[in-house]
Amino acid sequence: MSKICEITGKKTMVGNNVSHSNKKTKRTFDVNLFRKKFYWVEEDCWITLRISAAGLRTINKIGLDAAIKKAADAGHLSMIKVL
Repeated sequence: MSKICEITGKKTMVGNNVSHSNKKTKRTFDVNLFRKKFYWVEEDCWITLRISAAGLRTINKIGLDAAIKKAADAGHLSMIKVL
């Protein structure tokens, strides 16, 4: 499974490690992802999302329903897992 936040769409980024001699080697910057269960009041069900810390702050700020609608419109949320 790819490392993509289902709310914000953040992905793994690629960059360089730069040594003291200025030699560059490739590295990845991973997203701070975790699985979290939310109770979706509008649908009266529990859902599990794979979100980043920034996605969790977005949900806390604008609410779960608005965040899911915004993510679905942007194409980040492929399918909601209903438990």
